[in-house]
Amino acid sequence: MIALGWDNDAQGGFIPFDAGFVDDQGLGTCVLISLFTDRRATADDGLPPAERRGWVGDMLAEVEGDRIGSRLWLLKREKQTEETRARAEEYAAEALAWLLNDGLVAAIELEAAWVRPSVLGLRVTLDGGATVPPIVTTLTVA
Repeated sequence: MIALGWDNDAQGGFIPFDAGFVDDQGLGTCVLISLFTDRRATADDGLPPAERRGWVGDMLAEVEGDRIGSRLWLLKREKQTEETRARAEEYAAEALAWLLNDGLVAAIELEAAWVRPSVLGLRVTLDGGATVPPIVTTLTVA
């Protein structure tokens, strides 16, 4: 699989290129796609159907209810509260649950923390040892 990288300053992914594409033998790219692809919002999220985003390919999933991405995008304009921090952990766990379900990891540890005003840091640890570099996402405080 071609590796993806994450640029905290630009708040976006990129394809590392060092005299050719970089190969990803680990789960880093899977984690980035799972966290930073927009999962369709649920009816409980309070958005009209036309604004729920999500990947159209989810309609073709072979496993009922199988979805790609996370609902972290819903936090973009939330206030800097404990509730928002906890929801970030909940949404990240939801997005990464497939790694557990498919037996790719034995455990996932998530920690979200406010690292400075309007910036939420998210640390993902897989299998209790392999750490994905900390991913920081910026939230606009309303």
